[in-house]
Amino acid sequence: MTSAPRSSSLDPEIAARLKRSADGLVPAIAQQYDTGEVLMLGWMDDEALHRTLTTGRCTYWSRSRQEYWVKGDTSGHFQYVKSVALDCDADTVLVKVDQLGAACHTGARTCFDADVLLKEEPVDESLLKEGADSSTAASDQ
Repeated sequence: MTSAPRSSSLDPEIAARLKRSADGLVPAIAQQYDTGEVLMLGWMDDEALHRTLTTGRCTYWSRSRQEYWVKGDTSGHFQYVKSVALDCDADTVLVKVDQLGAACHTGARTCFDADVLLKEEPVDESLLKEGADSSTAASDQ
């Protein structure tokens, strides 16, 4: 069940498209715009998204403090918005940013490099070509 959004100035057409969690939030992934590096995940309600779209700075909803926070206001590690997109289901926001300083509250550049569960392995390029050839052949029949 999705709760009603908090009062907001978000464009009603955008608000109508959003699929929110039961607490009225959507996950917001922050990604470095020029490298593709995934920096962090935060939460936005309609008002946080509105502020992000209109100020050029990422605004999130703190679930623990129950208040808005603008990335960088206390840490000095700002996120300047380059683009904002919804995923195909309209239940996740991707915010491409120019991150100045650390994105993680621990002081790390990203929230996703401290606890790697599976390390990337070098890709055998010959396997990629074989897979492409067999899938092409199958679709041509």
